[in-house]
Amino acid sequence: MSGIGRFTATRRNLPHWQVPGSVYFLTWRTRPGILLEPKARDVVLAGIRFWDSKRWYVYSAVVMPDHVHALARPLPMGEDVRASHFDLSDLLESVKGYTSRQINKLAGRAGSLWLDETFDRIVLDTAEFEEKGDYIRNNPVKAGLVARPEDYPWLYESQVGD
Repeated sequence: MSGIGRFTATRRNLPHWQVPGSVYFLTWRTRPGILLEPKARDVVLAGIRFWDSKRWYVYSAVVMPDHVHALARPLPMGEDVRASHFDLSDLLESVKGYTSRQINKLAGRAGSLWLDETFDRIVLDTAEFEEKGDYIRNNPVKAGLVARPEDYPWLYESQVGD
C-alpha cells in the first residue's frame, strides 16, 4: 500500500512518517471535555469530504463524539503519479482548522477544539487496509451509538475505488 516518492519523518510527541502515494489510517481527538454535537459532526464530515478526490482520496471516515478516524491517501499534485503529493500534515491542518472555526461559531466559543497531534499510520498491505476499514465501520457500534454501522449518519464509505 506504500507509494512512490520521498520518505519524510518528523516527530513531536508522536512520529509522523510520509511516503507519497501511501494510504494512512488517521485518528484525531477533541480536547478533553469537548464533545461534538450532531451539527458539529456534520461540519467535521463535510470538512473531511471537502478535499476528497481533489487533494486526497477518502476511503472511509467516521466522526465520533470525541474523535475522528479516517482511511485516506493524499493525491498527486499533478497528472503524473510520480509528481509531488499533497502533504498529509497540511491536509489535516486544513480540515482541523476549518472545522474548529466553524464548530466554535456554532457553539459560540473560542479556542482550540482539537488536540494538536494526529495519530497517523501508513497502511502496509491489503489485510491491514481491510482491518482498518472494518474498525472505522464498526466504531459506532462498538461505542454503543447504533446497532448497525449503516445507521450511523457520520460514517462515510467510498462507493467507488480510486
